[in-house]
Amino acid sequence: MINISTDKVQEWIDSIGLSAANFILRVIFAVIIFMIVRKLIAKLCFLLNMHMEKRGTDVSVRSFTISILSFGSMAFTVLAIIVQLNIVKESSIAALIASAGVGVTLALQGGLANLTGGLILLVLKPFRTGDYVIIKSEDVEGVVGKIEMYYTTILTIDNMTVVLPNSKLMNSAVINVTAQKQRRLEIKTGISYDSDIREAKKIIDRIILEDPRLDSAKADIFVDSLGESAVIIGFRAWVNTENYLQAKWDMNERIKLAFDEAGISIPYNQMDVHLVS
Repeated sequence: MINISTDKVQEWIDSIGLSAANFILRVIFAVIIFMIVRKLIAKLCFLLNMHMEKRGTDVSVRSFTISILSFGSMAFTVLAIIVQLNIVKESSIAALIASAGVGVTLALQGGLANLTGGLILLVLKPFRTGDYVIIKSEDVEGVVGKIEMYYTTILTIDNMTVVLPNSKLMNSAVINVTAQKQRRLEIKTGISYDSDIREAKKIIDRIILEDPRLDSAKADIFVDSLGESAVIIGFRAWVNTENYLQAKWDMNERIKLAFDEAGISIPYNQMDVHLVS
């Protein structure tokens, strides 16, 4: 009985034990190769990014290229290690891919749409890294942080990070606020019917002339409409995009203060009721 047990143990070692030990060694060797290749890929991506930066390549293009290179290289490395170390046979991999082809296609449908969207964004460039954009369908607005292979990062004005799939951006209307160097500032306000319209227009004209951020030569001052409770007057003037918001806030405040000093009232909504006896 002892001889039989010893033979069985020896047979197990010969058939299974050595194979298991060999497999473990191959896995350890595969992990070491993977770690080395990953560091090499990271170094390559860093050098490539530095080279593109020196050539003045757009930040979005750099980010997208590095993302694709890193992901593709790592996927190819893993597959090559599995095949070369005979961890899984080529026939098994081919059979697995063939049998799961439909499932993989359906699973990657969203990913492929995002990848295609990223490529289109980089080629057509409706916006770039650093642009201020508004996506009304997603109720998101902010500065474009980076455009990657599948996602675009938006940094909101209150310092939140929003990550949007590229496919959503391709199927939504995106307003690029900072695409042009200048924007046309338009401000309207209502004054009482008892106030002097000409005096109000003179005040607005003086305020425009005093503000160096506004192009006074191309400014328009107008009576927009005769409302139910007020006469709506306003102006349009060109201003550099980076000064738009601050100029708008300042002009609203200065118009209100100047009207108060001149005795020009901005009325509340009102209604005159006539009773017939």
